[in-house]
Amino acid sequence: MFSEYMSDFLEYLEVERGRSLKTIENYSLYLNRFLEFTDDIKVNKITIQTISKWRQWLNRYKTEDGRKIGPATQNYHLIAMRSFFKYLAKRDVASLAPEKIELATSARPKVEFLNQEEVVRLIEAVDTKTNIGLRDRAILELLFSTGLRVSELAALNVSDVDVKNGEFAVRGKGQKDRPVYVSESAIASIQRYLDTRKDEFTPLFLHFRGTQSDFNSGEYTRLSVRSIQRLVERYAKKAGISKHVTPHTLRHSFATDLLTNGADLRSVQSLLGHANIQTTQVYTHVTDPRLREVHNKYHSGNQ
Repeated sequence: MFSEYMSDFLEYLEVERGRSLKTIENYSLYLNRFLEFTDDIKVNKITIQTISKWRQWLNRYKTEDGRKIGPATQNYHLIAMRSFFKYLAKRDVASLAPEKIELATSARPKVEFLNQEEVVRLIEAVDTKTNIGLRDRAILELLFSTGLRVSELAALNVSDVDVKNGEFAVRGKGQKDRPVYVSESAIASIQRYLDTRKDEFTPLFLHFRGTQSDFNSGEYTRLSVRSIQRLVERYAKKAGISKHVTPHTLRHSFATDLLTNGADLRSVQSLLGHANIQTTQVYTHVTDPRLREVHNKYHSGNQ
C-alpha cells in the first residue's frame, strides 16, 4: 500500500540521503495529500491518470485557513511524488515511471533586489551605539556580503566564522557544504559585535531576553529566523526603502551585484549553493541591460 512505502521513503530520505527535517516534513505533507486523495492506493495501481486527477484535486484544494495551493507549491507536490517513484524504482517495486510526471509550467518569479545605494542606506540605518545595533549591522552586512539563506545565518555558531581569513563553510539545502567568503567590511562588523560579548554561548547571533542591551548579563537564546526577518523589515522602513525587504531580498541583491559586475552564472550558482543552474537563471534579468550596452558599444552596425 502507498502508506507503507511512503513511511519507508521518508525514513530513507532522513537516514540514507541525509535530508533536513524540514524537507522531510514538507515531503510528508505533500505525500499525505496524495494519500488523502487516493485513500491509500496500491503503488502498482497508480497511473498517469491518477496523477492527473490528483493535480486537478490539488488545484481546487483549500487549506484549513481557506487558502488555495499556488502553482509553485503544486509543483513541489509533484517533485515529491517523482522522488518517491525514483525510490520505488531503485527498490525494484513495480510502479509508475518517475519521468512520466511532468511539472506544470509556471511564470518565472520576479526577483526583488536592492541597488547599491539602497543597500548602503539599509546598513547605515542601524544605530551602532548599542550592542544590539552592532549585532544587527553585522547581520545585515553578512547577509549582503555572502548571500546566505536566513536559515543558514541563524544556524551559525561563533566557531563557524573564521574572522582572520574571512571565509567559512556552511551546510545548505540537501546537507551540502559550500564555501562562503565574507567582505572586509562585514568581517569588521562581526568582530566589533563579538568584542561586546564576554560569554561562552555557542550561537553567533543571540537574542537577548530582557530590557537591557548588554550581552554580558541576562538570558539568551539563538536569534530565530523570524526575528532576523523582522529586524531586516524594520531597518528597511527606517531607511525609507519602499520595497518589501526580507533577508532573501539581500540574497537576491548579492547575486545581482555579482552578475552586474561581471561574474559568470556558474560561479554565482556555486556561491548561492544552488543544486541546479536553472534556479540561478532567475537572476539573468540583470544581465539584459549589460547585453544592450555591449551590443551598442562593440557592434559595428552601431558605429
